[in-house]
Amino acid sequence: MAEHSTGKRGRRPTVGLALGSGSARGWAHIGVIQELEVLGIRPDVVAGTSIGALVGGVYVAGQLDAFEEWVTRLTFRDVIGFLDISFSGGFVKGERLFSFFSEQHLNPKIEELTQRFATVATDMQLGREVWIQSGPVLDAARASCALPGLFSPVKHDDRWMLDGGLVNPVPVSVCRALGADLVIAVNLNGQLIGRHLSHDDGLVDEMGEAVSAEERSMWGKMVDYFSSEDDANATPGFFDVIGASVNIMQDRITRSRMAGEPAELTLIPMLEDFAIMDFHRAADAIEEGRRLVRANAERIQWLMGRV
Repeated sequence: MAEHSTGKRGRRPTVGLALGSGSARGWAHIGVIQELEVLGIRPDVVAGTSIGALVGGVYVAGQLDAFEEWVTRLTFRDVIGFLDISFSGGFVKGERLFSFFSEQHLNPKIEELTQRFATVATDMQLGREVWIQSGPVLDAARASCALPGLFSPVKHDDRWMLDGGLVNPVPVSVCRALGADLVIAVNLNGQLIGRHLSHDDGLVDEMGEAVSAEERSMWGKMVDYFSSEDDANATPGFFDVIGASVNIMQDRITRSRMAGEPAELTLIPMLEDFAIMDFHRAADAIEEGRRLVRANAERIQWLMGRV
């Protein structure tokens, strides 16, 4: 493992990692973390919003490699299987997915971790930014993952929580507050994407015989109902509206927050073709995360010695 130099003050700088929101693009966080570890850099502070809260939570719990192995095996059929459809508060409740995480992964309390960790959520009633810094890791992550219109809100400490991306999509400020001298941020909202939900075309080639004709037909009907046609003149569908709205909102909020709270280094994964529900494409996103860190390795090492 590579060695890094110490800062001007004769000690290793306190490194913070701000993992941003961005739905399926968030699997890039896995590659970023793994490649930082290859450089010998283990962040002292990890702050996550939405998908960043989930990946960050798995990481600080010491289970990132096992998690990577699982997500890279996900098929589109698996993703569909985790959708506990609901029309109360959000299209997906998220309970099935997080119950699976709880069964398959350790869920230590944040107070027991060797790294400082926090997730960002939004108080639904007050609209306030909430930093969760105690209690079970996965509970803190779930409170941060409630994308409006897609995932149902969750109750945490008797308050309904919405996605943290509504208020702080890339939590650089949280890392600073927890003592980070050097913050590496991963901004998944640097590119607005044109497609927001994977359509049925291409599923046969991708999945082969793993998905039955009946299942493909079911998914196709649901996609047809909620999304628009390829015709530019067609009325946008449900997921197109939700996807575009969330991306535009988070992009604008991210620009504003990071202008006032810049990180020493901001990594922007090039995943413009990723849709909201493309969780089955983890390998591509993870590799992009690794590529970004490798491309910035010299700058990262320079920052480690400069701060």
